[in-house]
Amino acid sequence: MDEGTPATTASEALFCFGVIADIQYADLEDGYDFLGIQKRYYKHSLCHLQNAIEDWNRAEVQFVLQLGDIIDGFNAQHKMSEKALERVMMKFQKLRAPVHHVWGNHELYNFRRDHLVLSALNTKCLQDHTLISHFNMDQSSTEETASEFCYAYQFCPKPTFRFIILDTYDLSTLGRDTSSKKYQDSLQLLQGKNQNVNLNSPLDLDECQFVQFNGGFSQDQLDWLDKVLTYADKNKERVVIAGHIPIHPHATNSVCLAWNYEAALAVLHSHRSVVCFLAGHVHYSGYCLDSHGIHHLTLEGIISTPPESNAFGTIYMYNDRLVLKGSGSFPDQEMHYHADHCNSLF
Repeated sequence: MDEGTPATTASEALFCFGVIADIQYADLEDGYDFLGIQKRYYKHSLCHLQNAIEDWNRAEVQFVLQLGDIIDGFNAQHKMSEKALERVMMKFQKLRAPVHHVWGNHELYNFRRDHLVLSALNTKCLQDHTLISHFNMDQSSTEETASEFCYAYQFCPKPTFRFIILDTYDLSTLGRDTSSKKYQDSLQLLQGKNQNVNLNSPLDLDECQFVQFNGGFSQDQLDWLDKVLTYADKNKERVVIAGHIPIHPHATNSVCLAWNYEAALAVLHSHRSVVCFLAGHVHYSGYCLDSHGIHHLTLEGIISTPPESNAFGTIYMYNDRLVLKGSGSFPDQEMHYHADHCNSLF
């Protein structure tokens, strides 16, 4: 990411919120990723989270975005999923602000979707209820069963600012009942793009994002997103979108993109209101300003952060920009709204 120094003080911001990604806590000794390259600090992630919460309380953030993979998939193998999640959530209880939880692949390694719907990781109750009738998805496809449930919602922390949580595993074989339509559709899509025996392998793929640890967006979700953004355009709102998987190839590596990222980008680019897309998943930072003036920010993972460092941030929102104040390996960054974008809205 390009480093920059915030041009104004935090006190001049309209509001601020915390961001953190890929905590992936497990009561395990340090290890490495599946390639044996990137070190992972399973136990120490709770210490990093504690530091972040203390910092956010001092900053008086309005809310926190937890961008997914809150506990590691190893917990499921050791039958420690519930206990690990309980320990992380006990840390979050010390935060004096609400947390919006995004679902990543590791949530789905540990829990089925019907379990997540009933868990503390389902923060859809925090959505903007005043306008919910405008933004309902097609109930016949999204709430037929808990397994089919699409975990996407929107909320409005301040007038003229809207945040959207997207379900980047709405299309996925992870965490769904194998008899469900979305599971069958997702498996068909994945196997149509990936003929490898190991569906997590991108070897020889033309579109290497089609691996099992990624996912994508159903058409229902994209249609819903289009409706929310149409409303935001009409009401001259600034929109920040959060999802676990990045959707721009210049903000991540080609293997860690959402399956149908191009379809998601097409929706965003057809609207004037979107200013930023926040993601995790990759464990290292990425950034790009796309051709439509949208900032794509991929955040480093806590799980890959050494004990002597840290990796979380606070984002300050202004009328003309958003400013990331980073901690540890997060550099400060100032991201201005596109000039044409500003003029067209205001």
